[in-house]
Amino acid sequence: MAETVPKITIKELRARHKMTQEQFAKSVGTTAQTVSAWEKNQLSISPKNMVAICNKYHIQSSDLYGI
Repeated sequence: MAETVPKITIKELRARHKMTQEQFAKSVGTTAQTVSAWEKNQLSISPKNMVAICNKYHIQSSDLYGI
C-alpha cells in the first residue's frame, strides 16, 4: 500500500505563517510539545485540534492527511 503524503505539513504551515511551535500551539489551543509530536509523526492530530487548525488556517483536513 502506498504511503499518503500530505499536501502541507504542520511545520510547513507554521513556516508559512512565521510562527514558532509555541505560537502555533496557542493559536489552536494546545501545547508546543504536542505540536512537536505532530511534526515528528509521534502523535496524531485529534479531531478537535484538526477542526481548530482547519478553521484558523483555512485548510482542509485532507491537506494534512494527504488524502
